[in-house]
Amino acid sequence: MAPASISAPPHPVRLLDLFDEAAAEPACVGAKAAALARASAAGLPVLPGFVISTGDGEVDPEELRAAWDRLSDGGARRLVVRSSSTAEDGAESSMAGRFRSVIGVQGWEAFQAAVAEVAASAHGPRVLTQRAAEMAVLVQPELDAIFGGVMFGLDPVTARSDVVVAVIEGGPERLVSGLVEGVRYSLGRGGRILSRSGDPDIELSWTTRRSLVRLSRAAARCFGGPQDVEWGTDRSGTLWMFQSRPITVTGRAERARGPVYGAGPLAETFPHPLCPLEEDLWFAPLRGAVLEAFVITGAAGRRTLAKRPVVTTVGGRAAADLVMFGYREPARTFFARIDPRGPLRRLRRSWAVGRLRVALPAIAMDVIARTDEELGQIPPVATLSDDRLLNILGNSRQMLVSLHGHEVLVGALSPADDAATSAGAIALRALAEGRKQNLNDQELIARLPWVLALAPPSLQAPELPDKGDVLRAPASDGDERPSLRENLRMRVRWTQELTARVCRELGSRLVSRGILDRVENLGLLSVEELARAARTGERIEPVERWSHDGPPLPAAFRLSDTGAVVAELDDRVTSVGAGGGRVSGTVRRPADDPDLGDILIVTTLDPDLAPLLVELKGLIAETGSPLSHLAILARELGVTTVVGAAAVARSLTTGDRVVIDGTTGEIEPIDARVEVSA
Repeated sequence: MAPASISAPPHPVRLLDLFDEAAAEPACVGAKAAALARASAAGLPVLPGFVISTGDGEVDPEELRAAWDRLSDGGARRLVVRSSSTAEDGAESSMAGRFRSVIGVQGWEAFQAAVAEVAASAHGPRVLTQRAAEMAVLVQPELDAIFGGVMFGLDPVTARSDVVVAVIEGGPERLVSGLVEGVRYSLGRGGRILSRSGDPDIELSWTTRRSLVRLSRAAARCFGGPQDVEWGTDRSGTLWMFQSRPITVTGRAERARGPVYGAGPLAETFPHPLCPLEEDLWFAPLRGAVLEAFVITGAAGRRTLAKRPVVTTVGGRAAADLVMFGYREPARTFFARIDPRGPLRRLRRSWAVGRLRVALPAIAMDVIARTDEELGQIPPVATLSDDRLLNILGNSRQMLVSLHGHEVLVGALSPADDAATSAGAIALRALAEGRKQNLNDQELIARLPWVLALAPPSLQAPELPDKGDVLRAPASDGDERPSLRENLRMRVRWTQELTARVCRELGSRLVSRGILDRVENLGLLSVEELARAARTGERIEPVERWSHDGPPLPAAFRLSDTGAVVAELDDRVTSVGAGGGRVSGTVRRPADDPDLGDILIVTTLDPDLAPLLVELKGLIAETGSPLSHLAILARELGVTTVVGAAAVARSLTTGDRVVIDGTTGEIEPIDARVEVSA
C-alpha cells in the first residue's frame, strides 16, 4: 500500500500542538510526531511541543513566532528541532539517523535556521530511500537530562522478552549517534537486573529501572508491539519519552535450557574443528571412554548419560558438559538436597572406587605396555594390504577407548605427580635437539615420537613448530619421568597418528583407482564409507556436510531446540590459578605477535601455543584446566598462568596492563606505573 502522504490530496502547512487530536495523523505530522501524540493521549510521559505539518506552502510566520515564544519562554529555554518524516519510524524500516535533528537551539534566528535545516534534510545525502516522503518538523523543549538512553521492549539480537536498556549520563544523543557505547542493562519484571555491562560509575536506581520497564510495557500496549524508545530522566527523577518506533529487526528467539557446554577439558585434545572422518576416528572413542569412566566412578548413571551427552561436537568442534566435568556448580533442587538415597549411593560407590584406585596404576601400566607392543609390531602402512589397513582402523578405535578411559580414571582417582615431567617439556627438548641436527619433521617423529605432543591430531601430516633455532627448551635434570597420565596421553596421540597415516594411504589408493576424486575429499567420509569403498571398489561421491568456516565456540553455551549455539554470559565460570607466582605485564593476543615478557590471552589451551610459552611472562586462558598439557608446561617454564577466565578476558584489550596471580587466579587491571616483580 502506498504511504498516506502520496495518496492524500495536497493540503496547506499547519501548526499543530503536539497534544491536538490531529497531531496523531502520520500523513500530516510524520511518523515520529504522530507516535508521540498517540503516546501522550494514552497517558505516556511526553514533553509538550508543536509540529510544523507536511503540505504545500509555508506556515504563518506570526503564528510560528508566537508558538516559539510560548515554548521557549521568550527565548530563555533551549529547544530541540527534530525531523518527522512520513518515511521514517515504520514497521519495516526506521530510517534511523537519516534525517537531521538540531539540539540546543536558543534564539529566534537560530530557531529559524534549525527549522530550515531539518526541512531540507528530507532530500539530503543521508537519505537512502526511493519512497516519496514529506517532512514535518517537531519542536520540543530540551530536557536537562541526568540520564538518557535507548530501550528495546525485547532483545533485538535474540528476541528474548527481556527489556534491554542502554544508558549514558545526559541526553541520549551521543549514544544513538554511536559516539559512545554506554552501559547496557537487561531487565526483567519490576526492573530486576538480569545482566549488566559497561561503565561501573553509571548506575540506574531501582525506581528508574522499574519505571523503564513499565514504560516499555505501556508503549507496547499503546502501539501493539515491542518498541524502540528514546528516553531521558530530569533532575527530579521523572522519566520522559522522546521517541517510540517499532523494532524493525530482531533475531530469532532460541529456546536453550539443556546442559552448559564448553571446550574446557577437550580443547587441548581437539583444539581445531574435526572433519567427519576425524570425528568418527577419534571423537567417537573418546565419547565412549568418558561415558564408561563416569559410570565406573559413579559420577553419573547410565540412564542419566543416555539422556544427557557428556561430550559432543558442534560444527566439528569438541565440547563437554561443564557441570558434569566439575567446571560449573550444578543447579541443586530442594528434593535433591534432602534425598536420603544420595549419601548411601555415594558410600557404596566410594568403596568400589577405593579398590579401583589401589589397582589402577598397575592396570594402566599394563595398558601402556600392550599398546607399545601392538604399535611396535605394525610395519610401514604402504606395505600393507587394504584389508590389513582396515583391520588396523577397527582395532585402533578399541585401543583408543581403552587408553582414553584409563587416562580419565587416572586423572580423576590418582594424585598428581609433581615430580613428573610433562609431555610438552619432553617434546620441546626433543624438538630443539632435532632441529640442531637438521632433522625434518618426519625424521623427528620417527626418532623421537614424543614431539607429536606439539601437534594436534589431524588427517594431514603433522607440522611441528619451526622455531628450533631460537627455542629455549626447559632444562632437564636428566630424569625424564612422565607421569602415568602423560604416558597414557602420548599413547593416545601415537594411536591417532597411526590411524591418520592409514587413512591417508587408503585415500591415495582410492584416488589412484578412480574411486575417489581427490584425497582432499577423504575427510568428508565416515569410517564405514571408507571401508565400503575400499572393499567393494564402488565409486563414492562424498557429501559436502562440513566446513572450517564456523566461528569458535563460546567459553560456555547451551544448545537450542534447533541446534543453535546460545552463549552463556552469566559469568559463573571463574578464573583459577594454574601456577607461576604473581607478575604484571602487557596484554596481547596471538594475532598481535606477542613479545618477550607479554601476558597472552587465548580462548583455549591449544598445544600449538607451546613454543610461545618461552617468550611469555603470563598466560590467561578463557577455558581449560590446571592439569592440561599447556598449563603443566607453563608451570615448568615459570610462566604465570590463569585458566577459566572468560568473564575477565572479554573485558581486556591489547595493550592493557594487568597483574595476574597464578595461585589465587586473580586478574586485575593496573596503572602503567605500577610494577609487580616475578
